[in-house]
Amino acid sequence: MNTRFFSSIGGNRHVVALSIARMAEAIGNSILFIIIPIYVAELPSLAVDWAVPIMVGVLISLYGLINSTLQPFMGALSDRLGRRKILIQTGMLIMGLGTFGFSLADRYLHLVALRGLQGVGIAVTIPASMALMAAVTKKETRGGSMGIYSMLRMIGFTAGPVIGGLIHVKFGFNAVFYTGTAFIFLAVILVQMWVREVPVENNNSETKQFKIFDRNLINPGILSAMVATFIMAFSFSMVTTLENEFNAKLGIDALGFSIAISSMMAGRIILQIPIGRLSDRIGRKPLIIGGLILMAPVSALMGEVTTLSQLIALRVIQGLASGAIAAPAFALVGDMGKSGGEGRQMSMITMGFGFGMAVGPLVAGILAVIFFQLPFYAAGILCLIGAIIAYRNITETVSRKKG
Repeated sequence: MNTRFFSSIGGNRHVVALSIARMAEAIGNSILFIIIPIYVAELPSLAVDWAVPIMVGVLISLYGLINSTLQPFMGALSDRLGRRKILIQTGMLIMGLGTFGFSLADRYLHLVALRGLQGVGIAVTIPASMALMAAVTKKETRGGSMGIYSMLRMIGFTAGPVIGGLIHVKFGFNAVFYTGTAFIFLAVILVQMWVREVPVENNNSETKQFKIFDRNLINPGILSAMVATFIMAFSFSMVTTLENEFNAKLGIDALGFSIAISSMMAGRIILQIPIGRLSDRIGRKPLIIGGLILMAPVSALMGEVTTLSQLIALRVIQGLASGAIAAPAFALVGDMGKSGGEGRQMSMITMGFGFGMAVGPLVAGILAVIFFQLPFYAAGILCLIGAIIAYRNITETVSRKKG
């Protein structure tokens, strides 16, 4: 694998290999983003009698809640075993089985069980992936490395909904589920072929202990980065629950909505590597704060759109804002990492992201019943609160470079 270009922007072969594998997994995972709301509307609920937005919110949120709840444990397991590669593959296999199961489901409660299984799978994969990233990068280029990782993941998340929308329109639901499964299993193969296990050298008696929540590994900076990624994910994930409402309001179909969903990822892709490299020069803190401030008005306006082009424009700006938050926040926690404790430390920030992805859709489904714009106003206010928390609690880890 020729990684010369990626080396020039802060990467290395380990970073590139893992990032490409997780890009394939992201395509398979995100294919379901725009399919779940319309699939739920067509399945009999039987045991539950909820509004469709709430049922969709529960499905999306259950995945995130299980994922986030298990991540600290899986991070501790990753640190204890020191075998990140096999955990990454195990988690991907579980996700693939859950995705395939959608083709067999014929009740809403079946989907609930399958989303729970997918949540377990991603919880196994993420802490091991991020611990491996922290272990194979160095502080001077970590922002760029995290930018590469995030960019390739976002390419996957951008392509997935569009692929899902196209396949659904042409071939129906089951073809979407089979395609998602195939991409995830491809990711397992790529990890096996390209990703090397990195030995963990840990002579620190504190990090050797099997503690899921270890106070010696947590500080206000890590907690603030976790809050920032929670708010980021909370804000941009809200729209997924309200697909049917947006489609009716704007007069669009699943393909149009999938383009709007993916446009946020496209906006993030544009900035992810430049922002990561910039954070290596000017620091992590100002970019995290700036991203949260930009996210506030954009999120608040999301419920006011009247055309698809307006929705796409706001989603692109949301992507730019999330790009300013994500790579610097992950790099910040990586900078603060202790050898042998990377899994638990990185799991804190990925747990924040997962909880945001879980709570955002659920809150959107509940608040939108009151009035459509309310969840988006709430997200805007929360972004400003997050910026204040970051300003007060994050200690910069990068010495600013001049010139």
